[in-house]
Amino acid sequence: MPQIFHPSTNTISKVSIFGAVFFLAGFLWLVMALTRSSYVTRAGVTRNQPVPFSHKHHVQGMGIDCRHCHWPVEGGAFAGIPPTKTCMTCHSQVWSDSPLLEPVRESYRTDRSIEWVRVHDLPDFVYFNHSIHVRKGVGCVTCHGQVDDMALMRQEHTLQMEWCWNCHEHPAPNLRPREEVFNPNWQPSEDRMALAARLMEEYNVRSALDCTVCHR
Repeated sequence: MPQIFHPSTNTISKVSIFGAVFFLAGFLWLVMALTRSSYVTRAGVTRNQPVPFSHKHHVQGMGIDCRHCHWPVEGGAFAGIPPTKTCMTCHSQVWSDSPLLEPVRESYRTDRSIEWVRVHDLPDFVYFNHSIHVRKGVGCVTCHGQVDDMALMRQEHTLQMEWCWNCHEHPAPNLRPREEVFNPNWQPSEDRMALAARLMEEYNVRSALDCTVCHR
């Protein structure tokens, strides 16, 4: 029986099959790389705000505690955005005529909130509670990065499920004494692992990997 297909057809078939496999693998790698990129996660991206508020100036320079502005953080799910009157506590006396702060003064005069751009914005299907993390000894900089060194606020980490999962699976390295939670420059005065083991027991911290912890 005469051969129907030319022998080169076998080579073309093999190349096509292997090529399709490599193409699919490359495509999946590209998708994974894209989902982890700053373009999607916004990690490391500085957001433009109505007022160029500098955490570096207020925290590092002035020594203002996080809770002065984000006072609900110890007892509520949200850290909160400070009302304009909090800003005006100081800025009615300091830089009171600065053009940069005109949006703040206008907000105070009109009683309309400043439309700040939210930097750390989790999806609606994710439940996050600041207060439980504070009580368990997780420092602000663990999630928000070295805020005291940020002239303009940015998101330090991806905030994706993989990132949260790693901490929930191995929380010990991220624990500190509760009184140091709001100290951006805290360093342990004892062996880090010994301290972590003690705090795990003292604060009753366990790996929390149940779906309902974050998805309710």
